Amino acid sequence: MSAAYLDLPVAQEVFADPHAVLAWGPGPKVKAVECEGGYRVTGVWSFASGGRHATWLGAHCPVYTADSLPRRDANGERVERTMLVRTEDVEWTDIWNTVGLRGTASDQFALNDFFVRSDHSITREFDRECRENGPLYRMSNHTCYQVGFAGVACGIARSALDNFIDVARNKVPRGMKKTLRDNAVVQSGLAQAEVNLRAARAFLLQSMADIWQDLVAGHSITVAQRMTIRMAATHAIHKAREVVDFAYNTAGATAIFDGHPLERRFRDIHTVTQQLQGRFSHFETVGAWMLGADADLSFV
Repeated sequence: MSAAYLDLPVAQEVFADPHAVLAWGPGPKVKAVECEGGYRVTGVWSFASGGRHATWLGAHCPVYTADSLPRRDANGERVERTMLVRTEDVEWTDIWNTVGLRGTASDQFALNDFFVRSDHSITREFDRECRENGPLYRMSNHTCYQVGFAGVACGIARSALDNFIDVARNKVPRGMKKTLRDNAVVQSGLAQAEVNLRAARAFLLQSMADIWQDLVAGHSITVAQRMTIRMAATHAIHKAREVVDFAYNTAGATAIFDGHPLERRFRDIHTVTQQLQGRFSHFETVGAWMLGADADLSFV
């Protein structure tokens, strides 16, 4: 999506290589100070998923004037921009020693008074400075994150159920005479897990499909549509977690060993739910909006 916010020559510089990858992550103590031709950028950014494979990185910064005063727009809001830098220009720190999702290598990178040209910066607001009019560019980046994380969660759950079925067909629990698959409680739990996963996934996909039709027709995404995706995505993430917990718990000690598929699925899904997109507080946001109360739209 970022290419649509760049001048064509810069977009070609960044993305002409078919193997080009752009990664970024948050940085709470960072800044970009205005200077002639661009910005001097300083800070540390973490959770840069895929950064070790990236060719470019995005360093999201609040902007300051040359006098170190916060830059504000016409409405008095703080100005923030994402600075694009080559991966070889940053200093990496390996911090990704996590419970799950270890393959994302979401490490930390740093810049110190590094110059970034003005045309190598973008705003992450989906409707400002956008040079493309396709449907993808008429919805917020938050919507993309929500659907993406929910998709990962559903994929983990799908795999966990498939792994569990393989275990249940053959495992005879200690002290039992029959396999797990012959247990009525297991049979019922599996069916309910399957229903919950399919229902959550279907709600998310159908909601996004309906919204996509509006976007293709030339409309921009509405707050109501953003709320729908917010609740559908959060719901899917937590239903996926329930499915994995069922599979892991019911498989017993078989699932606790390193290298077993369910052990990894359990770690991965519980790492997904710890991330911003898995917060239960998102339901509060949706509920407040439905009731006409004040609702924080920061992550909608």
